[in-house]
Amino acid sequence: MKKARLGFACAALAFALALSGQAAAQSTQITMWSNWPDEPAKRDWVSARVSEFEAANKQCTVKLNFIPKADLYTQAKSAVRTGQAPDIFYMEPDQPEFLAGGYLDPLDGIVDLANLEPWAKAAWTSRGKVFGLPVEAYTVEMYYNKDLVKQVGVTVPASNQMSQAEFTELVKKGVASGITPVAQGVGDRPFPGAFLLYESLLRKLGPEDYGKLLEGKISYSDKRIVDVMTWVKSLVDIGAYPKSISTLKLGESHFYFYQKPGALVFPIPSWFSGRAFAPPANGGMPADFPLGIMHFPKMDEGKCPDCKTLAVAGSYVLFSGSKNKPCAGALLKSMATVENGTKWMEQVSLQTGIRSDPAKIKSQRADYFAELTKRNQEAKTVFFGTPLFHYRGKCADAFSQVMNSAFPTGLVSVKEAADKMDAACFKG
Repeated sequence: MKKARLGFACAALAFALALSGQAAAQSTQITMWSNWPDEPAKRDWVSARVSEFEAANKQCTVKLNFIPKADLYTQAKSAVRTGQAPDIFYMEPDQPEFLAGGYLDPLDGIVDLANLEPWAKAAWTSRGKVFGLPVEAYTVEMYYNKDLVKQVGVTVPASNQMSQAEFTELVKKGVASGITPVAQGVGDRPFPGAFLLYESLLRKLGPEDYGKLLEGKISYSDKRIVDVMTWVKSLVDIGAYPKSISTLKLGESHFYFYQKPGALVFPIPSWFSGRAFAPPANGGMPADFPLGIMHFPKMDEGKCPDCKTLAVAGSYVLFSGSKNKPCAGALLKSMATVENGTKWMEQVSLQTGIRSDPAKIKSQRADYFAELTKRNQEAKTVFFGTPLFHYRGKCADAFSQVMNSAFPTGLVSVKEAADKMDAACFKG
């Protein structure tokens, strides 16, 4: 009798294992590529969303890889052409070739579009459809070291905005004190070297004419533009930027600002928090760092001193060639909720294109978040998109090579830079 019971138990166990194996075999694994391997708060937010999804959807598993953006783009461009791309991958709106090539599926009917901010949704809208889940949004900010600025003998105005002359004096005093005035690095990115120039152009021209400039309808020889470029070139000649700007990488420029050797100001989008709020041992900002946020300088005879750039960055897209769209779509849908938008704001201290509930945000960086919010509230006019969001083809190449690199490193004059940009961008 005991042998019979034992045999039955063994048979039942074998049957259960067989069913378990069958269930495992029927589960679908989706692949997801994300940026942010060196930004803990963002990485943790993504990992948590994936873990929650897997727990609620036993039929789906996720193979999640964090890959540096430059490498991810290189791999994705090759993978989509061969049909081997991941089901979901990281993308920003400034990569239109993926959409133009038919490699992305619209998210309409997959995610609840009502849970996305209208302006963020617009950044991913093409032919009336939405093609990206806009997780990360940002404004372009001017961070500064309160102690170093005070040390060189400069007081930031109560308005938190310097004039051109005051900012020039700040640069001069930084150089005289042996302190780099403006932290910046363009060694691995096609855009950081142009932040100071283009945010100044926005404030000089106002949103309408600035938009026309980026559309190629206004020449870089326009006197207003030449005036701003001449001013920025004077700062370059004084020594505003690090001598290593051409080789300094984006991540290294963060460390340069708040660790060693230190700088007075750092013009960078608010995704600054992704690296800055990592543990200091991992390249993050010291807990007691005297961080402040000021507005970009007010331009002489500027049309819009309170203008500011808002943009969408890190997003997730669905590969049109995916063989696992039910699970992949379900994952994207699970991410796009007000609750998750609120968690992003809390954990990352950064804007998001997913709707959030301000009343429930309890940021771990409450003081910083309050100051960032205040600077954004003081900006009465918002322009959507940085230059590379608008520029394409040879114009984008010229911007990256000239305005991002050659101009801030002092390799070209104002006229040479203007001529090169007009040759590539001006439509007459």
